[in-house]
Amino acid sequence: MKKLYLFLVLGLMLGGCAKSPKSFELPSLVGDNMVLQQKSEVNVWGKCTPGRKVTITASWNAAAKAVAGEDGKWTAKLQTPEAGGPYTVSISSRDSSITLRNVLVGEVWFCSGQSNMEMPMAGWPPNDTIMYSAKTIAAADVSEIHLFNVARKVSGEPLDDCTGSWEVCTPSTIKPFSATAYFFGKKLYDELHIPIGLIESTWGGTPSEAWTSAAALEGAGEFTAELKAMKESIPMQAEYQKWLEGHRQVIVGTGEDQWKNLSFDDKDVPAPEFDDASWPSMNLPGLFEAVIGDFDGAVWFRKKFELPAEMTGKTLVLSLGPIDDMDCTYFNGKPVGSVEVAGMWQAERNYEIPAGLAKTGENIVAVRVLDTGGGGGFNGKPGSMKLALKGVEAKQINLEGAWKFNPVAELSGNKFYVLGTSVGEFSGTKRPVQIGPSTPTTLFNGMVNPAVKYTIKGAIWYQGEANVGRADQYSKIFPLMIQNWRDSWGIADFPFYFVQIAPYIYSGLDSTESAYLREAQGKALVMPNTGMVATNDIATVMNIHPPFKKEVGGRLADLALTKNYGKDLPCSGPTFKSAITDETIIKILFDNVHGSLKARNGSLTEFEIAGADGRYLKADAKISGNEVWVSSAKVREPRSVRYCWHNGSVASLFDESGLPAFQFRTTGN
Repeated sequence: MKKLYLFLVLGLMLGGCAKSPKSFELPSLVGDNMVLQQKSEVNVWGKCTPGRKVTITASWNAAAKAVAGEDGKWTAKLQTPEAGGPYTVSISSRDSSITLRNVLVGEVWFCSGQSNMEMPMAGWPPNDTIMYSAKTIAAADVSEIHLFNVARKVSGEPLDDCTGSWEVCTPSTIKPFSATAYFFGKKLYDELHIPIGLIESTWGGTPSEAWTSAAALEGAGEFTAELKAMKESIPMQAEYQKWLEGHRQVIVGTGEDQWKNLSFDDKDVPAPEFDDASWPSMNLPGLFEAVIGDFDGAVWFRKKFELPAEMTGKTLVLSLGPIDDMDCTYFNGKPVGSVEVAGMWQAERNYEIPAGLAKTGENIVAVRVLDTGGGGGFNGKPGSMKLALKGVEAKQINLEGAWKFNPVAELSGNKFYVLGTSVGEFSGTKRPVQIGPSTPTTLFNGMVNPAVKYTIKGAIWYQGEANVGRADQYSKIFPLMIQNWRDSWGIADFPFYFVQIAPYIYSGLDSTESAYLREAQGKALVMPNTGMVATNDIATVMNIHPPFKKEVGGRLADLALTKNYGKDLPCSGPTFKSAITDETIIKILFDNVHGSLKARNGSLTEFEIAGADGRYLKADAKISGNEVWVSSAKVREPRSVRYCWHNGSVASLFDESGLPAFQFRTTGN
C-alpha cells in the first residue's frame, strides 16, 4: 500500500511540473496567470502537428475546437464570461495537453510608448524617480492585477511571438513594470473591482513610425526608402542572425541586478599588458554608433597616457562625463567605479583613484560601456573627460581624443551574443543594413505584432518626444498608427487614449517645437474613441521624465472609466472653443469647463497675442465668467492669441476639477 501511495504522489508531482511537449507550443501570451477579456470571443492559438485537432476547455463551462494547418498553426475562438476567476484553461490534442492555471477574466489593456510609459515603478534613480513609488510598491500585493512585459525586440519582419510571461502583481513584480500603466490599471481596479490585465510594450527614445507596420507606412508614402533598404537586407539579416547564434549567449535576467556582473570572456581587457594594437580608434567624447552603426551591447574603450611625477602617489579623480547607459571602469587594471543599473545615462562619472595606483609614466584607463538601446557611449561636453588631483582642479590631464575601442557582446532581444575581444570577429563580419528601435516598423514587427491576436479592451499610449521637430509628419503618421493597430487587432475603433507630451527644454525653454508636436497629437482626436490627457501642469521642464506618473495614469483611467465603464468623472480640462475680437481684447470661450475657470496662484501666464504681423508678445489675461480676456498695450489691433506655446510653458489656467486647460492657438501664425 505504501508503494502504491508513493507511486501516486510521484505521479501527481510529475504531472504538476510537466510542460507541454515541443510538438505542442503556445505563444508566451497564452499561459498561466493570463487575463482574458471579459464577455468576448477571445483568441487562443498555438502550434502542433499539422492536421491535428485541438480542443480548448475552460472551467467556466466553455469550449472551442480548432484544426492545425499545414504549418502547424491553429487558432480558436473561446467565449468568456463576465469578469471573475481564477479559472483553468485546458488545451489538448491527441498526443499533447497542457492546463493553464490562475486564469482571470476581466479587462485587458495594451500599454505602449517610449520612456515615459516605460519608466518603471522603481524609477531610474537618482535623476528619474517616481512620486509615491515606495508606498505604491509596498502596497502592490494585488492578486487580481496581472502584468505582462513584452521584452524589447527589434525585427525586420513581423514576428508571431515575443518573450515574456504573465505575472501576478506583487511588490517585486511591479518594480520593473511601467508606473504609468500600473497607476492606470490600479485605478480601474479600485473603481470596477474586477481583474485587470496590463500588457506593457515599451522602448525609450523611440518614434511613432517604429511602432507602425511597413504596409501602413508604405501605403501612406512615408519612410519608403528606409523600408525598401530594410526589405532588401532581410536575407542578410537572417544570415547575420545565424552568425550571431553561433556565439556564446548570455541571457539577460530580470530585476534590479540584471545588468550586474556580466561576463563576456573579456576579463583580461582592463590589464595594462592587454594587446589592443589591432583595435580601431575613435575620438571621445562621442557615441559609438557614429563609428560602428546601430549597435546595442558591450563596447570596451582603452586610453593610454603619461602621468607626470608630481601626480604620482596622490589621490586622483577620474572624470568621464555621463555614459550611456552603464559602465565598468578600471585604472591600471584595477576596478575604480561602475554604474550597472538602468536609467543612469545622464549621470556624471567621477571615480576616485586611490593614492599609489597611478604611476609615473604610462597609465591606462579601460571602460566597458554597456548600451541597452538608442545611442551608446560618452555623452559629455568638451572638457568633461579628465584626470585631476583631488581638490586641485588646476592640475589635470585631458583624456579626450583618440581611444582604442572594440565591441565584445551584441545585445539582441533578451540575449547578449559574446563576440570576444578579437577585433576581426566583429568588424570582419558583413553586417546587414542595421536596424534599431528607431527604424520604421521594427518595433511593430517585434513588439506589437506578436500581441495582435490577443483580445484586448483598448490601448494607452505615452510617446511623442522622439518625434519633436517633425510635427507635420507626426500629424499624419500618429493617426495612421492608431488605425494600423485597430486593423491589426481586428477590433474596430477600440479605445485609444494617449498622453500629450509634457513641457521640456528641448532646444530651449522659449523655443516652440514641442508645442507643434502637442498640437499634432491633438489632431488625432478626430478619430473615434480616442482621448488625450494634458500634462502641462505636472512637468519638470529640465527633465524629460516627470515623476508624476500617478497623475498621468489616473487621468488616463478617468478617460476609460467615463467613456467605457459608465462613470461620470472629469477627464478633460478646458479646451479652446472660439475667440471673439472686441476692439483691443480677444475674448476666448472654452468647452469642457467643470464649474468655473481658475488661475493657478491667482494670475494667468503663458498667454500671447499678435497683430497682423503674426509677431507674438506676452499678453495680459484675466478670467471673466467662463471666458478669458487677453490684451496687450503693445498690440492695438489683435488678430490671434495662443496659450502655453513654448517648450517650457507650464499651465496657469484650470477649472474646478483641478485639470489644466490644453494649449491652443487661434490661427496658424
